Amino acid sequence: MTKTIFINTLLVGITVLILCALLFFGVQYSRAKDETLSSLEQEARYAERGLMMSGSDYLESLGSSDRITWIDPTGEVLLDTREPLPAPNEIDSPEVISALSEGSGNCIRKSDHTGKSTMYYALKCSDGTILRLSRPMSAVRSAIIAVSPVFWIIVIVLIISGLLAYRAAKQIVQPINNIDLDHPESLAYPELSPLLEKISEQKMTIQDEAASREQMRREFTANVSHELKTPLTSISGFAELMAAGAVSDDKVKEFSTDIYNESQRLISLINDIIRLSQLDENAPMPEAETIDLYELSGSVVDSLKNIAQQGRVSISRSGESAKVTGVYRIIHEMVYNLCDNAIKYNRPGGWVDVNISDSPEGVKLIVEDNGIGISKENQKRVFERFYRVDKSHSKEIGGTGLGLSIVKHAAQYLDVKIDLESELGKGTKIALYFKSF
Repeated sequence: MTKTIFINTLLVGITVLILCALLFFGVQYSRAKDETLSSLEQEARYAERGLMMSGSDYLESLGSSDRITWIDPTGEVLLDTREPLPAPNEIDSPEVISALSEGSGNCIRKSDHTGKSTMYYALKCSDGTILRLSRPMSAVRSAIIAVSPVFWIIVIVLIISGLLAYRAAKQIVQPINNIDLDHPESLAYPELSPLLEKISEQKMTIQDEAASREQMRREFTANVSHELKTPLTSISGFAELMAAGAVSDDKVKEFSTDIYNESQRLISLINDIIRLSQLDENAPMPEAETIDLYELSGSVVDSLKNIAQQGRVSISRSGESAKVTGVYRIIHEMVYNLCDNAIKYNRPGGWVDVNISDSPEGVKLIVEDNGIGISKENQKRVFERFYRVDKSHSKEIGGTGLGLSIVKHAAQYLDVKIDLESELGKGTKIALYFKSF
């Protein structure tokens, strides 16, 4: 930060000095040019008077350091103090043209005689001839060089500016580096108070989030332990009784079935936990592909019809073909879990409908049922892991309590929006909004 402030401060100083120098020398150049023109004009008028009184001999005896050219109205050079006659015709020279039409003229151009940039001033005499004086622009440059000590002043100012910029940068940054973020009561810069307040708020937010995550981790660990312990305890109990020979032959099949069911429940729970872990950690997934939600939903509905019939619930699909981009396995699992929940938390004679359609927000997939519904206070928590609205009913129907949590994390992974509408005793509608293909 010190380096940045130092460089920026020094750059500002250098920029200001350069602009001032350019302005100064620009003014000096303009001033020198104006003075040269004024000098040539005055000298030309004196020379014109002498010429008219004494003729060309006056010009030859004048001894001026400037070049003097006497030109007739046709452009023919009558006299040139620096070039022998005959000289080139000057009728096309800009200053001569201006003098013939306006009485006087001037310009700065490269001299054909010396090849140097030269200032010309032409004056129309009373007899119609043109008297022209010229002076090399090196005289103007000499006037600028006369103020060359300014360059040394600029160098000295730059050195002093650099030292002051470095010192100022250190003085600015030091109080900031000395701030105690844990106890920022005394501040060298009161303007930093809003920033420190925001830092303090963010720190508290991070601490709260860390505490919340720790609480969630503990709850998750406790829930996983409980959910794993329950089927394991059942399996262990059944196996112990069978190993001790305390089970009659006609009960062996029943106990074996119970062991199988509890094992399947255990496998399902572990698979759900692994799936959540993959979604949480953004583990590598298969490449996205084009998926027809209407066909996928039909596959889910067909696979759940037997389960729905056992609960005396009808399940159907409606809507139209709609294509999205995503991972087939993840989307299939999302739809499956929503439909499975809609069947489980329904009532005899109830129905479940899966509808696919286009909407302004994207492709919309709705899973709607007329089941037991979810109360307002529970709607915010149904997507939490292991959260069950009705624990007694959940125990009867089974499940891991991770279905909707998987739906939520899968939606975040695929950038899918979830919308939940439910009314206790009347049913639930969950909508998924996919980006259009």
